[in-house]
Amino acid sequence: MGPPSKPTLPFLIINLSGFTSENQSMSIEVIRQWPLKPQIAAVGSCCLVGVVCGGTLYIANLGDSRVVLGKLMKATGETVAAQLSTEHNACIESVRQELHSAHPDDSQIVVLKHNVWRVKGLIQISRSIGDVYLKKAEYNRAPLYARFRLREPFKNPILSSDPSVSVHELQPHDQFIIFASDGLWEHLTNQEAVDIVQNHPRSGSAKRLIKVALQSAAKKREMRYSDLKRIDRGVRRHFHDDITVVVLYLDSSLLSRASSIRTPNISVKGAGVSLPPNTLAPGPA
Repeated sequence: MGPPSKPTLPFLIINLSGFTSENQSMSIEVIRQWPLKPQIAAVGSCCLVGVVCGGTLYIANLGDSRVVLGKLMKATGETVAAQLSTEHNACIESVRQELHSAHPDDSQIVVLKHNVWRVKGLIQISRSIGDVYLKKAEYNRAPLYARFRLREPFKNPILSSDPSVSVHELQPHDQFIIFASDGLWEHLTNQEAVDIVQNHPRSGSAKRLIKVALQSAAKKREMRYSDLKRIDRGVRRHFHDDITVVVLYLDSSLLSRASSIRTPNISVKGAGVSLPPNTLAPGPA
């Protein structure tokens, strides 16, 4: 049995004015609960954050959630998908290369296990919130359960908590943005998700995406959707990953007004990225 499955915390944040350091908040909590609940060191989460400031969308991502934009093509009238986020999953070759570069002396930093690439043979994601047993060596020991511990000690953190930050200047032809955990993207392509939202505007789009994904999961298991829904949620994790979806519709007139408003500055920093201060303006709700 591997580490606990990773929940995902996808947030849509408008007018964000402050950030909380994982190293401060999580470490204090782990230190406090470690003696009684050592497994807390093996608990972690993906996190996806979107910030709209003055007509600009900032995205910070940790883990394998994804942001996809629905963009209207005036020439054809079609709405096409454009992925805006960077994912941190060992199944992606560039992520494996990044891990090898960061750990040149560790030939087992990425292991192919049961046809799935995993960091140290344990976990698929290379960046997360939490998972301190793979970030701080002092938690990779008893009383943490042996099945979570690495056999050999490590000096440098194996996982990172630095987000990948990307920027997109919102345009009048940008229709909507889908924020979703990997549980959705396991069953739908970017374009399939955009088509579903486009064909069912504003009327429960997020719920419809989840339903289509669950129907696909049921089909792969050769069972009916209604039977899958009757399975207890805890047990259902053996049939499909957790799915969280937020769909944000964009109003071009509001974006235009937001970009012209002068407000206090904000700077955004992520893994290897430091963006200059930008105007923080009210975004569309």
